[in-house]
Amino acid sequence: MKIKTRLTKKSKIKEVDFDNLEFGVDFSDHMYYVDFADGAWKEPRIEPYGPMKMYPALSTLHYGQAVFEGLKAFLGVDGKVRLFRPDKNHERYNMSCERMCIPTLSWELWFEGMKKLIEVDREWIPGKRGCSLYIRPFIFATDNFLGVRVSYTYRFMIITSPVGAYYKEGLNPVKLITSGEFVRAVRGGLGAVKTPANYAASLYPGEVAKKKGFTQVLWLDGIENRYIEEVGTMNIMFVIDGTIVTPPLEGSILPGVTRNSVISLAKHWGVPVEERKITIDEVMAEAKSGRLQEVFGTGTAAVISPVGWIQHNDDMVTIHSGEIGPMSQKLYDEITAMQYGEKPDPFGWCITL
Repeated sequence: MKIKTRLTKKSKIKEVDFDNLEFGVDFSDHMYYVDFADGAWKEPRIEPYGPMKMYPALSTLHYGQAVFEGLKAFLGVDGKVRLFRPDKNHERYNMSCERMCIPTLSWELWFEGMKKLIEVDREWIPGKRGCSLYIRPFIFATDNFLGVRVSYTYRFMIITSPVGAYYKEGLNPVKLITSGEFVRAVRGGLGAVKTPANYAASLYPGEVAKKKGFTQVLWLDGIENRYIEEVGTMNIMFVIDGTIVTPPLEGSILPGVTRNSVISLAKHWGVPVEERKITIDEVMAEAKSGRLQEVFGTGTAAVISPVGWIQHNDDMVTIHSGEIGPMSQKLYDEITAMQYGEKPDPFGWCITL
C-alpha cells in the first residue's frame, strides 16, 4: 500500500526523559491519517505530529461520533518489534464503528499504516523492560454542521506515545470502591463500544473516588446496582477457590483484548474459568470467608493490575493481604514475556515487524 510520507525536519526525541516515562504525555514525531469522503477512503498519509485545523461546528464536538483503540509495540530482547494482537483491536474497532454509524476500515489501511508509522518512529520505542510504545488509533466525524445526523466525512488517525506504567502503583495492588449512585452503562447502550462517550460517564465518579483515596471505581450494573461489571479502565476478574470468575459480555462492558488473552491462557493451563454474573455481595462474602483468593484487572495499559482492597458502602475487604497473588503474577509474567520475546508465543498473538 502506498502511503504518502512527509518527515519532520527536527525530531523531539531528545526532549523526552525515557528513564521516567509517564503514560500518554509524550508523543512521537509523526502521525498517520486517512480521510473518508464521497463514500470512499482517500490517500493515506504520514505527516509530522502537530496541530490540526478544525472549525467550531465540527460535528464530533457536538454529537460525539468518534471511536478509539489502544495497543502497544514492544522492543523485544532479540531487538525485534512486536505488536500484541492488533487483529483483535481491529475487530473491536470495526464493531465500535458500526455501532457509532462510522465507516469501517480495512485491515490493510489499519495495519499497513500502523506498521509504517512504527517503522518511521522506531527510535521512540523504549528499550526498558516494562515500557512500550503505546499506539492510539482513532476516528472522528469531520462534517461541520449543527443538527443531529450522521456525518458524511471522517478522519482516521494513529498517533504513538512512549509510555511507562499506567498506574502509579505499578504492579502493586490498587484500591477500588463501588459505583454507588452512579451508572456508567446499560445493556443496549455504549458500554461495549470503545467510544469517548463510554468513558465520559466514568470521569466524575472516578474523581470522587480518587478524592476518597481510591484508585478507580468498580462499576455495578445500571439496573439492579448489584452485579459487577468492570473497572473504569479495565475488565475485572476474581479467583475463588482456584476458579477465575469474570462478568460475561452481555453488551454493557468492553470486550477487552487482554481479558480474552487471560481467559485463553488460563484455559490453556487447565485453570477453571467461569464467565458469569457475580454480585458485589458474593464478592464481599467470599472475601470474608477466605475463599476469594485474588482479584485483578486486565487491560492493555496495565496488562494485569492486582486489586488489594474493595470498598462497598461502608464495608471494606482486603484481598490477599493487600499483596499481588500468584495467579496475577503468573499471568503478568507470561503475557509480558511473550510481548518482549522472552518466551515462545504458542497462540501466535504477537506480530513481529
